[in-house]
Amino acid sequence: MSRKEIARHYANAIVKLVVYIVVYVVVAAVVHWLIVYLLPTMFHIDVKPYEGYVNVLLALAFGYLIVSAFADVIYWAMRFRYDHPTARAMRNVFLLIGIGALVAGIAGGIGGGVAGVAVGGFLGIVIGFAVQQVLGQAVAGLFLLLARPFRIHDHVNLLGEEGIVNDVAILFTEVIKSDGTKVLIPNNSIIGNKIYLLPKQQPQQQQK
Repeated sequence: MSRKEIARHYANAIVKLVVYIVVYVVVAAVVHWLIVYLLPTMFHIDVKPYEGYVNVLLALAFGYLIVSAFADVIYWAMRFRYDHPTARAMRNVFLLIGIGALVAGIAGGIGGGVAGVAVGGFLGIVIGFAVQQVLGQAVAGLFLLLARPFRIHDHVNLLGEEGIVNDVAILFTEVIKSDGTKVLIPNNSIIGNKIYLLPKQQPQQQQK
């Protein structure tokens, strides 16, 4: 993909992000006006006690769209310097963090005041523990993609598993052994351990 195409996608991602934010603000304002002024005044319908629930639904729906659009902006910004796997890994990391922050923020907003801060903080800790393993692997995968201690088609020995690197994804590195067995090695296990880069296998050795 050319830099011109990447720049076009990057600009579109920014526009989408801004549109989602503006639409969310407008829709939230219209809903507030309907619930607080129009329905009680003209139709004598009091739904003010349910306004908080409506706002939570709006925040969840538009919040996910905004977080996803922001992750897309990160992806296309990374594509100016890095390839698709690296940019995708960065996008997924920001998406995970954004969704966790969104849920914790909404929970804190529902509680309100000191109680809301406590609830949001507690939920943030719970989410952090729940995704710790996945997020750790994602960050490790991002590090491997950026540092590139090994590349696809390299002959390596990772954690005692010797073979050819077939793929470096966000969570796992796939190694194909000489007998055709595919081994998925968690990226966070690779970081901090020795990585052996072995000589390329010769055609004669592969036939044997």
